[in-house]
Amino acid sequence: MPSTEAAPAGNSTPAGTQTPAGGSTQRSRAKENRRQALLAAAASLFAVHGFNRVSLEDLGAAAGVSGPAVYRHFPGKQAVLADLLVTVSQDLLDGGRQVVAENNDPLMALRRLVEFHVDFALGKPDVIRVQDRDFSSLSEHDQSAVRALQRSYVEVWVQVLARLHPGTGDTELRMRAHATFGLINSTPHSVRSHGRKITPGAARPLLESMALAALLVGTEPSPEARSFGPGMQG
Repeated sequence: MPSTEAAPAGNSTPAGTQTPAGGSTQRSRAKENRRQALLAAAASLFAVHGFNRVSLEDLGAAAGVSGPAVYRHFPGKQAVLADLLVTVSQDLLDGGRQVVAENNDPLMALRRLVEFHVDFALGKPDVIRVQDRDFSSLSEHDQSAVRALQRSYVEVWVQVLARLHPGTGDTELRMRAHATFGLINSTPHSVRSHGRKITPGAARPLLESMALAALLVGTEPSPEARSFGPGMQG
């Protein structure tokens, strides 16, 4: 038999119905999920086909929405590319800063930075390929934004390297960082051997050890390295 007691104050909403705030939160979450699905689809499609050969209809179909529905999230295809590359650049910068903040010892900080960047390269190879090939398709404003974020990320590494290589100029330290990024970021193109894909688990330790060795090597070549200079016999 139904209770005759009065409902507690502030709890008069029928069970199973959403309050306006709750409904708004669910809609916002669903919208963000669709936006992330579109970005994931864009990374995959742009990597395979190139930015110029992918339409908004292609993006929508891959994310399970219609082409026109994409405009609810992005004003155009170029905005999708910008969001993809600006976001990943910001994530790298934020993540790198967090790594350094959590590791006071410079050698440990460098190890963790290498691990962090290898995680990125192995986890988002499509984004790396898109940046390599389609960066010029960004507007000048977005190109500047991406470059600024990535320069700041390089400086995170330079500050750590400066503590490990005292007296070494920033120009050389930046070169070390860029060379390391080149080594690690080439992973999407180099982890295939005779048509067989090397698993991230197999690639990770090799990449990490090679990157760390390159970052820590001394400025002066060893006697062994000098013996292989021009005109010398090995």
